[in-house]
This record gives sequence, C-alpha cells and structure tokens, in this order.
Amino acid sequence: MEDGKLIIFSAPSGSGKTTIVKHLLAKNNNLGYSISACTRDKRGRNETYGKDYYFLTPEEFKQKIDQEDFVEWEQVYPGQFYGTLKSEINRIWSEGKSAVFDVDVKGGLSLKKFYGDKALAIFVKCPSMEVLEQRLRERKTDTEESISARLFKVKFEMSFENQFDITLVNNDLEEALKGAQQLVDDFLNGKISFPQKG
Repeated sequence: MEDGKLIIFSAPSGSGKTTIVKHLLAKNNNLGYSISACTRDKRGRNETYGKDYYFLTPEEFKQKIDQEDFVEWEQVYPGQFYGTLKSEINRIWSEGKSAVFDVDVKGGLSLKKFYGDKALAIFVKCPSMEVLEQRLRERKTDTEESISARLFKVKFEMSFENQFDITLVNNDLEEALKGAQQLVDDFLNGKISFPQKG
C-alpha cells in the first residue's frame, strides 16, 4: 500500500488520547496501531513487547538512530527515548490499513512534517489544566514528582496546538469518541483537504 494514510493523535499526558485511539482501533478494521519504540521500563505486567511498545535499551535505541531506522524520535525526559520505526509504518501499510498513532506533541508534528498530506494530525485537548491534573492523579501510575513534571510539560505542549490540522476537545468522552470517528471517516474518504502551505 504505497499511498497509505496516517492518523496522528497527539496530546499532553492525561488528555484521553489513548482511550480515543483504543476505541477507534476496536471499531475500525481498516486501522492499524503504530507501536512506538521506547527506552522506559514496562509499567507492571500489563505491558507487552510488540503490543504496547518495543522496549529497547538506550544502546539499542541509539543504534537504530545511527541506522536511520526512525521516522521520528526524541528524548522525552533525560535518558528516556521514544520513537516511530519506519518498519512499523510499512508493516501496517502492507496489511492494507491506515496507521494510527498515539504520540506526544513533538512526535506528532515530526510525523506530519515527514508525511505531509498523507497524515491527519489531531491535537486532543483537555478542557482545563484542573481537569487534566485530576485525570493524572486518578490514573495512580505516577509519583507526585512525575505529575509535577508532566504538568510543567503540558503547558509547553499546549503552545503547539495551532500547528496541528485540527483540535478535538475531550470534555465529554462519548462526544469526543464520536468526533474522532467522524474525523477518521472524513479523512480516509478524502473529505478533509489541507490548505497548501508555503
């Protein structure tokens, strides 16, 4: 599938993008999830190599950078790398599916820049910082220090919102899921076109 498409969901942590992506994948057989590579530890027994992430050592990750195996990668926190492997996108396209991404803001913009009009970049937005903080605390997966670092990063990430093709506000989850499905349908059916930039 040479002319495969990409649908990118990016958002600050806790905005609900992962919930939206999982819902879309469960409802649409024509979508394939792009599994990111990372150097962080697994969170509990629930995470699986090759399903949730490709868990790599920092040395393995750096080797793949040197081999130009990534479409995009970045150091999210000191010593913690995330990236999208070119082979992963090709795997999904070879199955005749469109690739769906659940990536951070910088990763999303890098993918959009690389693939241009083949990609729809959606910024998922939480209604307020207060709601976002509450969601992060309710997850109970982060330390207080980690939550503080994430909230600091959120403010930075929000400044990139206008560089995305479209914003999806996740105030009511049911409405956000419907909105996400509509965007996917419209994009894959050629009903969303991009203004020529430059």
